[in-house]
Formats: sequence, C-alpha cells, structure tokens
Amino acid sequence: MVDVPATTVLVHSPFLGPATLRPLADALAAHGHPVVLLDLRVSVNSAPVHQRMIGEFADAVDDSAVEGELVLVGHSGAGPLLPAFADALETEVDALVYLDADLPTPGKSWRETFPADLMAHMRAISREDVMPRWDRWFPPEVLPGLIPDPVQLAEILEEAPEVPLAFLKEQRPSVLWNGPSAYLRLSDRYSDAAAAALADGWPVSELDLHHLAAATHPSEVAAALVELLSRL
Repeated sequence: MVDVPATTVLVHSPFLGPATLRPLADALAAHGHPVVLLDLRVSVNSAPVHQRMIGEFADAVDDSAVEGELVLVGHSGAGPLLPAFADALETEVDALVYLDADLPTPGKSWRETFPADLMAHMRAISREDVMPRWDRWFPPEVLPGLIPDPVQLAEILEEAPEVPLAFLKEQRPSVLWNGPSAYLRLSDRYSDAAAAALADGWPVSELDLHHLAAATHPSEVAAALVELLSRL
C-alpha cells in the first residue's frame, strides 16, 4: 500500500495574499506533497475579520474536496488562527505548522500582543479606520530588499488588502489545540516564537532567510517543511 503524504493546506497572512506562498506550493508539489493554497482576502475587508476568515477558510477547504490527512501551515499573522481553523473543519486535521508566524494567544487581541510603539504607529498611519497595505507599514526600500524580482514584488503588493483597524482590537478565538504542532522559522523577527515552540517540545527548524522566503526561496523552505513534517 502506497503511503500518501498528508495534504498541506497553506494559509497566507491576513495582511497579504496567496502570492506570498504560491512558489512554496509549487515546490511542495514537486516533492510529491498534495497542496491546497487558499485565498482568504475576501474575508478581511470588513469586521468581524476573525469570524469571516474562519468561515471563508472552512468553505474554501470544503470546496477543495480534499481527502485523507490534513496539515495546516499558517504564515505570519495566520498563525494565531490555526487552532480555530482546525476546529472549523469537519475533516480531521493531523498537525499544525507555524511558518515564521505568531503563536496562538486565545482570547487576546492583536492590540494586546503588539508592541505599544507599533500599535501607535498603526493608528497614526490608518485613515478612516482602515490600515494601509502591509508594505506601507515600512520604509519603501524594505520590501524590494527582500524581493528583488520587480514582477514578483508587484504581484505580492497588488494582492495586499486594506484591513480594518478594528481587526487589531478583536479578541482572537479561544480555541485550544491538543494535537501535534511544529515551527519553521525564516527570519530573526520570529526567534522568540521559535524558542517558545522549542520549549514546549515541538519540532522546530530554522532557516536564516527572511519573512517572505516562501516566495523567494521556495525550494529551501519546502525541503525544510518536508523534513519537519516527517518529524510529525
């Protein structure tokens, strides 16, 4: 009997789109791993964002008609919602993988977990209670430094949604996950999250790349993710 790998469901950040993970999806498929790449952007343009994202996630996975084992991989801001995503599915989820992502903080809001200076910055740059696109949170030279291909960068920026500022005040779902979890760190920004995962006994892998390396270094990220999945 052939041992078929679990289907990997890739979930992008609420502040970005599927273009950030599409090269990784292709690289995983080349490794023989079935992949579902979701597009949840329609769910983040009005409040309550968390509830809309969870509903859209469940509908999208159901529509994909996947069968067998599922592993959810959440990048960046999708990380805290992975337990709620798993709970929303009728299909059993076998494991959660945090890809350079925040860890769950059930019942807390983004505002409670953001550094105070970042929260003040978000209020200052928001207009009519809507946050600007993710790339406009930073100096203009930052993202071209990470993604030198102008075509790829343009695709990622075109997908970046404008999210209501109220999203940062919404309480995250109080859903607990007791199944296997793992962490794949791509950037120094998430070293503390990786360390916390390691302290909890999770399998952890670390690559010294950058936060959007799933788009620019998909083969390396896919190989690390496949190895991590084998440890689960």
